[in-house]
Amino acid sequence: MADFPVGLDKQRALAARMEALGLREEDLEETFVRSSGPGGQNVNKVSSCVQLVHLPTGTIVKCGESRSQALNRFLARQRLVERIEEERLGLASARRQAIEKVRRQKRKRSRRAQEKMLETKHRRSEVKEGRKAPGGSDG
Repeated sequence: MADFPVGLDKQRALAARMEALGLREEDLEETFVRSSGPGGQNVNKVSSCVQLVHLPTGTIVKCGESRSQALNRFLARQRLVERIEEERLGLASARRQAIEKVRRQKRKRSRRAQEKMLETKHRRSEVKEGRKAPGGSDG
């Protein structure tokens, strides 16, 4: 495994996870592209974003979090391992569950649900209307 700008223990942990999944460095195709977002001249001139392709599965991961290409190489491998673990172990990760929750929340309500919600609001407003002081002026 290549030398990354992280602690030796993190490198060993990543290597162990890769070995447990049967991922080999030879199966990875690594390309470097220009990043996007903040970073100024470094982003515009240096190809610090790393794109990893795991050839046997066709899984593609892109990482341009850091300005350092070496750190992005490490982070891309980490993401690749996480994604392949999810696929193989069928884990419904917390991240995926959160995405699904947001998707459900944004989904358009059915007509019946809308009518029920509006009916509840109307009933509630009648209850609040009944609290007003007799005489018309409130407070």
